[in-house]
Amino acid sequence: MQGMGGDDCPFAFNFDAATFKPGDTVSYRVTGDATFADMPFVGELLEVHDDHVIIAGDATDPTVRYRGTRDSRPEVSADQI
Repeated sequence: MQGMGGDDCPFAFNFDAATFKPGDTVSYRVTGDATFADMPFVGELLEVHDDHVIIAGDATDPTVRYRGTRDSRPEVSADQI
């Protein structure tokens, strides 16, 4: 991670919700469970809609998909995890 004395972050995130497109890498948050508070997660956008996005939740399992808000850092409800 940047600023931690090691290599730069290996991900190139898109934080501009207005330009989201399928294939973009995003940092998302999980809300509604203190266990996940402030933890960053990484996912790939599969679908982009006017009011939400669909995020691939597990690169090794294509059936794991989360619905997130269309924000610069999407929010995913903990009940989907």
